[in-house]
Amino acid sequence: MKQHILIVLFLSAFNWINAQENNYNFSLEEAINFALENNRTAQNAARDIEAAKKQKWETTATGLPQLNATIDYQNFLKQQVSLIPAAAFGGPEGEFEELTFGTKQNINATATISQLLFDGSYLVGLQSAKVYLQISKQAKIKTDLEVRKTVIDAYGNVLIAEESISILNRNIKVLQDNLNETTKIYENGLEEEESVEQLRITLSSVESNLRNTQRLKTLAYQMLNITLGIDINTATTLTDNLETLTAQNIVPTLLDSEENIENTIDYQIAKNDMVSKELLVKLEKSKALPSLNAFLNGGYAAFGDSFTFLDNNQRWFGSSLLGVSLNIPIFSSGMRGASTQRAKINLEKAKTDLLETQQQLKLQIANAKSEYQFAIEEYHNKKENLSLAERIEKKNQTKFFEGIGSSFELRQAQTQLYSAQQEFLQTMLNVINTKATLETILNNVN
Repeated sequence: MKQHILIVLFLSAFNWINAQENNYNFSLEEAINFALENNRTAQNAARDIEAAKKQKWETTATGLPQLNATIDYQNFLKQQVSLIPAAAFGGPEGEFEELTFGTKQNINATATISQLLFDGSYLVGLQSAKVYLQISKQAKIKTDLEVRKTVIDAYGNVLIAEESISILNRNIKVLQDNLNETTKIYENGLEEEESVEQLRITLSSVESNLRNTQRLKTLAYQMLNITLGIDINTATTLTDNLETLTAQNIVPTLLDSEENIENTIDYQIAKNDMVSKELLVKLEKSKALPSLNAFLNGGYAAFGDSFTFLDNNQRWFGSSLLGVSLNIPIFSSGMRGASTQRAKINLEKAKTDLLETQQQLKLQIANAKSEYQFAIEEYHNKKENLSLAERIEKKNQTKFFEGIGSSFELRQAQTQLYSAQQEFLQTMLNVINTKATLETILNNVN
């Protein structure tokens, strides 16, 4: 019995420790930093950089010495017969002798070292590999910016769900107290049944909203976990609250920040795309240049009518060769010219895309600033409206229980309050999200 108790205690302790290890507590900044390391999209973007580095070395290595070895073994199941005029051996004219040349089996082992001396496309390839690596790094920056924005959105959605549930619970408690008190007054004959029914309708509606918001909260946590790169059902706790986070994200100086288009990641990507198209033009032109390669090989060959190549007395015959190969493109029926013209057309398209990106970014920045400023203004406006709605609801509640106000007026005031509460919560989320959008476009995350 004692052993069973110890086992149960051990398993309980193990499960508690394991549960603690799977729990996460995040401020918004901690959540962003965690996601940049663990988000699956961010991880793949980092892998793309490593792949680009390997591709750069792969391109570089093509111009370095290459060493290859081959071993060829041949066994003639039936040797080829050659016909030789018999007269060559003193025989009669017009007749032929059947002869076989060589041995039935032979083996040839060769090692070759080659070196590229000059190839215009290789030089362009080196430049292209560097550009490709830069593109991969820029893609990682772009991905990190998007991951950061997604985390902020998901984090805010969780906070607004939590705050909504808290507000709805408070509203339900107030409504339940009002309903209980109104029911007692009605039972004493001092209030109409309609007043009780009005409060029940309002309470039922708020309770339905609470149940829906609780379901949305579960989904919001799951979405946050996916964004963070952890299991969807992991227990996650957020340490920031919505109101404090909103206050931190009201930064009017951001509206006056310099609109340096060249610092934005989208512009840098578009410009790098243009550079890559320029290199493609150079690549097509380089194909018209000669290429020069040098090689040196050496090998040994052995022959026999049976497999005796592993014997100590087997004779091996050595050979070596030094050579230079010059390839001169002369005529391609216009193929190279067409390829060059196509590359030039794509370059012009990239230049146009870069100009379009500049204009689009100016518009996006202006729009993001406008939306951020509007979000801040709406926040202050809805905050004031909420305060007014709370006072109005309180006055109507007092008037109702004093018998000088109707249940219809009270319900209107309550509905107005609940709407003001949700609008205020939404404006706080809008402040956080619009700021994140503006920072993402500006590539300003400091």
